[in-house]
Amino acid sequence: MNAEELQYFERLIRTRLIALKDASEAGHEAQSVVELDQQAVGRLSRMDALQNQAMAKAQQARRDLEARRLQAALARMREGEYGYCEDCGEPIAHGRLELDLAASKCVSCASG
Repeated sequence: MNAEELQYFERLIRTRLIALKDASEAGHEAQSVVELDQQAVGRLSRMDALQNQAMAKAQQARRDLEARRLQAALARMREGEYGYCEDCGEPIAHGRLELDLAASKCVSCASG
């Protein structure tokens, strides 16, 4: 992979990390503690609020995992290993990297 391609993927990764950070900040309120004041909220509304809180926490966990994977991809980039399969050492197809910027295995190794 040449320097221009690496810069392209680095820009994509950094843009995605910023988007994840923004989404995390926007979803912070949805993860807050649900008040159990029966005067303010009925039983079904509390159940909805608890379910929404659980979904917000699950979304945050997915964002955190993606951010860790993208940080690992940046580390591989610094080490000169980005774009190469960690199992067989062959180049990872650009289309695969476009779909999953943090891909660390080629299609053959990932499916086998």
